[in-house]
Amino acid sequence: MKTTNEQTIRRFYDAFAKLDAATMSACYAPDVTFEDEVFTLRGQTEVGGMWTMLCAGTQAKGADVWKLTYRDVTADDTSGKAHWDAHYRFSATGRIVDNAIDARMTFTPEGLIAAHHDSFPFWTWARQALGTPGLLLGWSPSLRNKVRKTAATNLAAFMARQS
Repeated sequence: MKTTNEQTIRRFYDAFAKLDAATMSACYAPDVTFEDEVFTLRGQTEVGGMWTMLCAGTQAKGADVWKLTYRDVTADDTSGKAHWDAHYRFSATGRIVDNAIDARMTFTPEGLIAAHHDSFPFWTWARQALGTPGLLLGWSPSLRNKVRKTAATNLAAFMARQS
């Protein structure tokens, strides 16, 4: 029998495969934290806003190539993990990216995601998404910081337009 937390993980990634950001956001606790190689976010509004922005961008400029698969879902009463693979068009450059991500999550007693941490090799992502600059500088903290700053600015602008 699947645990509630495993069901939450599956619900989240099933929704992501359909670019359903509203269902993804509903899987999070109000005070969730999220971190990956690009974003560090706090609260359901910010985290849900990020997924809404990414899903909307994919629907607008990359639905023709979008594919998400996931596997290795495990969970217990407090934590869980999954591996997911995303094939998409990076909206800023139009380049195709195949990103392999490992997710770790913790959960509230109600089965909502309290903390979500995604990890992936930034240099691999950067060389696909950014081309030559990513290939040459994807290892450097300066490029990572620039990508993080641009992503934060884009998210703030997107969320301001939504309110």
